Parts: sequence; structure tokens; C-alpha cells
Amino acid sequence: MRSANPALNSKTFSSTRNISNEQPMTIDGTVNKTALSLLLLMTSAIYTWNNLELSFIYFLPIIISTFVLLLITIFNKRAAPYTVPIYCLLEGGLLGGISAWADDMYPGIANQAICLTFGILAALLMLYKSKLIAVTDNFRLGIFAATFGIFIVYMLNILLSSLFEISFANSLFSNDLPGILFSVFVVGIASLNLVLDFDFIEQGANQGAPKYMEWYGAFGLMITLIWLYIEILNLLMKLRSRR
Repeated sequence: MRSANPALNSKTFSSTRNISNEQPMTIDGTVNKTALSLLLLMTSAIYTWNNLELSFIYFLPIIISTFVLLLITIFNKRAAPYTVPIYCLLEGGLLGGISAWADDMYPGIANQAICLTFGILAALLMLYKSKLIAVTDNFRLGIFAATFGIFIVYMLNILLSSLFEISFANSLFSNDLPGILFSVFVVGIASLNLVLDFDFIEQGANQGAPKYMEWYGAFGLMITLIWLYIEILNLLMKLRSRR
């Protein structure tokens, strides 16, 4: 099995066999942990939205802290019940600031992005549960390759523009037709990553992974949802800027 999500890869559950008397991971338990994670994220996002100056003051420290927590959680999955709630609170602070900034330029855009994100989540969950989307090895490989390609494009753009002031694939990040089509493609790939996340969580429950992996499964879903929301927001901003 393979997933483009850094938190849910082919070795996620194979190295966490439940060899003790600990309760096993369940789908319902993971859903509950994901709901709590979303609640924490939205609570801090609303707070930051109403206290926008804080997001600018603590922007860099929060980015560093979330990256550290992400690494700790990935390499020490047993810490997930403690690190994931903090990670969600910090990410919510970032998203609240970003959303408020975008909504100030284009009123109502944040609510549109939120509705689209949850709409895509619900639609793909229904498609997955009804088996209308088959998670095959080729499907996993295709999504992994596309996600990795997007990652390379973003990294090259950041490195070349910041270190050498070179514009890389400038048309892909503009509000012109190529930029909009690229954003639509990225939103599509981010959405399909949710299907891989559903599949890996189901596999973990079927394999009897330990209880703390419910938090880790929620963590993987939150990473994808945050990425999807940001990409939808970016796409909507491109579309609104053309008016």
C-alpha cells in the first residue's frame, strides 16, 4: 500500500501491530478523534480570525512549532494522542489568519472554501463507502506520483524565487487560464488523497492496530483536509481576482 500523505504511508500500520492487551483501533474511534481535531482547529481559527494581529506576531513561531509536531508525530506514533490536539490548535491559528486575510480582500471567500472542503469530504466518503471508487495499486501509485510532482513544483518555485529570484513556472501560479487549470488539478489530487486516507484508516482497523493509532489516523486526515482547504482558497482567489 502507498499513500502520498506523509503521515499515512505503506509502513504506517505494519510497524504498529497490537501485541499487548491494548484496545484495538476502530473506524468509529478514528471518526470521533477526527471530529475532535476539527473542533480544536476551528476553535483556534475563529479566535485568530477575531484577533488577527496575533497571527502576524506569532506566524513564524507557529509554523516552526507545527513542523516540529508533525515530525514528532510521524516518527513517534505513540505520541499522537498528545501532539495531534496541539498540532490542530496551532494549525487552526494559521488558517484563521490566512482565511481572514483572504476574506478581507474577497468578502465571503473563506466560507465558500470551507463549504467546498466539507462538501468534497462528504462526497468522497460516500463514494468510497459505496465502492464507486476502487482503491487499487495503480490508483495509489497514480495519486502518489501526481502529489509528489506537485510537491516538486512548489519546492522549486519557493527555492528558485527566494534564493535566486528566478520565476519558475510563473504561469502556473497566476490567475490566467493555465494557473486556474493547475489549481483545479491540485484540488482534484488533494481530494483524491482523502480516498487514500480513508483506505489506510480502514486497513489499520482491519489489522487491529493499537488504540493510539486512531489519533494518528485523524492526524493523517487533518493534513489532507488542511491542504485541500488551502488549495480551494487559492483557486477561489484566482477566480475572484479575474472579475
